[in-house]
Amino acid sequence: MSSFDAERKAIRSAAERNYGRAYDLSHRIHANPELAFEEVKAADWLAGELDSLGFRTAKGVGGLDTAVLAEAGTGELVVSICAEYDALPLLGHACGHNIIASSALLAGASLIDLVDDLGITLRIVGTPAEEGGGGKVILLDQQIFTGTNLAMMIHPAPMEADRMHVQAARHFRVAFHGRDSHAAAAPQLGINALDAMTIALTSIGLLRQHIGPDDRIHGIVTNGGDAPNIIPSLVEGEFLTRSATLEQLEQLAPRVDRCFEAGALATGSTCTITDRGPTYSQLVTDEELAQIYVREATELGRTFPVDEAPLSASTDMGNISLEVATIHPLVTINSWPAVNHQPEFTQAAKSPEADRAMFEGGMALAMTAVVAAKTEETRQRLLAHSCR
Repeated sequence: MSSFDAERKAIRSAAERNYGRAYDLSHRIHANPELAFEEVKAADWLAGELDSLGFRTAKGVGGLDTAVLAEAGTGELVVSICAEYDALPLLGHACGHNIIASSALLAGASLIDLVDDLGITLRIVGTPAEEGGGGKVILLDQQIFTGTNLAMMIHPAPMEADRMHVQAARHFRVAFHGRDSHAAAAPQLGINALDAMTIALTSIGLLRQHIGPDDRIHGIVTNGGDAPNIIPSLVEGEFLTRSATLEQLEQLAPRVDRCFEAGALATGSTCTITDRGPTYSQLVTDEELAQIYVREATELGRTFPVDEAPLSASTDMGNISLEVATIHPLVTINSWPAVNHQPEFTQAAKSPEADRAMFEGGMALAMTAVVAAKTEETRQRLLAHSCR
């Protein structure tokens, strides 16, 4: 057999034996969408499957009730594979996190019998609240990733790519506080918080002409008042700003804040701006690990178009990548023209193509760990730096 053929055979054999449990997990999570920090069922199911495979499994790690940490092996090279499982409001699993969780399970099931031979400690990390809550950043700060030498996950998308185009992001809430009054009898006695939000959104619309090509500003009004005949005294919204890097985001954020402050100043209301969770960073792809992943995924029959732009988004996996060698490849579920965060993508995330992406993506992650562990130069490079 050629180099790594024996390991590929072992990985495939284990993946085929455990495909049923990964398939069931994916479809159970898909049928039971849970929002950020509320993923009780998904965390329980993932932990239960990992425990039955022989992992040392704990729930509620890092102070997060729906976080999971499962370990196998005691080798010096620490490999962390991340599982996400939170859903989106109303849309359910329109980002396919059910596939991410089940692919991590499959990768773990495929590797657990090899950990001693590979000299690795394998961690499967269940990470809540990727959709805005920053679960990985919290777990990073709580030292759940400490000692990790490489971190990996896959993400479903309409295309196949060795990476996601990841922007730094800030999630925040805005509240304008004014004064109630009768809208017809005494509007002059009110302070209209909705007017303040309107001015702010208009200012942001004008600001868009003067921001960088990688800058993004989006948001929703979550509370626009109580009744049309009452001057609104409380108007609230949730917003998201993105830039190519944390440094560029630091330049954009105060410009956006001033738009909200302008609304308050113009109307005489007050404005409070509160971060919804940790700031997400850009993602730095480890080029060698990405090449290994592409080679192993290609061996499994997956193809990587060279002329297709990867998905552009933000993820708390970026914060992990600033600490340790990381890959975050995309696996297509052939959903096009549906893209992530559309209801049609939710349906695609439980399709046979999604199941195939989970299976082959999980095996490719497992083989990436094998090759990294058994290639001495790569192993020593990874061992030279571990997560703080």
